Amino acid sequence: MSEIVNKVSESGLVTIDLEELYIPGERVLFDIKPWLFEELILKEKDFREHIKNHPWENYKDKFVALTCTADAIVPTWAFMLIVSRLSPFAKKVVFGDLQKLEEELFHDQLLTLKSADFVDQRIVIKGCSKREVPVSTFVALTAFLRPLVKSIMYGEPCSTVPVYKRKDN
Repeated sequence: MSEIVNKVSESGLVTIDLEELYIPGERVLFDIKPWLFEELILKEKDFREHIKNHPWENYKDKFVALTCTADAIVPTWAFMLIVSRLSPFAKKVVFGDLQKLEEELFHDQLLTLKSADFVDQRIVIKGCSKREVPVSTFVALTAFLRPLVKSIMYGEPCSTVPVYKRKDN
């Protein structure tokens, strides 16, 4: 009887599981709509009063997406004021919705990857995961890897879709 050989592990493929880049922590949407007069108009005096009385410490160690879901014209300084109050408490604040927050958190993690680890490698970017990974993360990773690697595949090592293969001269 012959020994069972794991051909995937012997293939020299490097598997990247983007789910491993997930940063744990609570995500919070901070919508300024309720602070607008009739949810339409920013009155500076009232807005500053909201900022003064808001319990900013409730955002300690949270990831915050700052937005305004009302169809209102909000001056840039209003968001800047809020960020100046959130920053001492929140781990990260981004302008946009929760999806934008997740994209930026994953992007921050991609920036920690070292180019040298991928030079001339054959890469499989894992497709299935328990946690949703933004499509923008797959796009950014592919753009990062392409000039470095021999090939990029998507899926599982046993069943991949070819994405890129360098032509050797």
